[in-house]
Amino acid sequence: MIDIHNHILPGVDDGAKTEQESIDMAKAAVEEGIHTIVATPHHKNRTYDNYKTEIIYQVSVLNELMDANNLPLRIVPGQEIRIYGELLEDYANGEILPVNQTKYVLVEFPSSSVPRFADQLFYDMQLQGLIPVIVHPERNRELLEHPSRMYELIRNGALSQITAGSLIGQFGKQMENYSYQLIEANLTHFIASDAHNTTTRPYHMQEAFALVQKEYGVDTYFHFYENSEFLIDNQNVNRMEPMMPKKKRKKFLGLF
Repeated sequence: MIDIHNHILPGVDDGAKTEQESIDMAKAAVEEGIHTIVATPHHKNRTYDNYKTEIIYQVSVLNELMDANNLPLRIVPGQEIRIYGELLEDYANGEILPVNQTKYVLVEFPSSSVPRFADQLFYDMQLQGLIPVIVHPERNRELLEHPSRMYELIRNGALSQITAGSLIGQFGKQMENYSYQLIEANLTHFIASDAHNTTTRPYHMQEAFALVQKEYGVDTYFHFYENSEFLIDNQNVNRMEPMMPKKKRKKFLGLF
């Protein structure tokens, strides 16, 4: 299993604070069946700046730490970028880091809104061969309240990644329900942990994938499983025709 969104790099953002915390997160990942993690520290979110060359260096150091502790876990470089207008300029200047130096770029929206310039930026990114991947859309208020906004973004070429914790209800019923609506409407393409530690923001990957398999079957399970592999290998991911999400999804496992 591959985790494409993870804050395992020590001391660079609100994820792991020390090398020991990174080791603890690595051990937890191995227990979850994860063999590859994309380290995606925050960038340009008004609190943290983590530039391409720095991340690549930190990932190399962390991989040495994995080897020294006999942990069968591979770390590859990435970046969780808060959307901003000069993103492409900074990409040209060598500051932006797509996932594993592929064509896929993890983009985060502010929690309450989708900037008006997002559509134009995503269009311009695609003209330059980059594919924006919207991270945790289920935690964005505008997308929750206006599902058609998400539909338009995906229809126009963006991808999205939902959080394992959202699927199992860690962030509340509203985000849980919307996560499943996104799956049912073919508006999301990856499941990742967005893990920050082993306590308050752990992985939940096995549990989330088990729920997806139980609700939607093995084909959907492997759809998400394989897409993460395609992403880090710079291959085209599996897309299905996007649909407008329903306002209410069917009852899930009789929980409500």
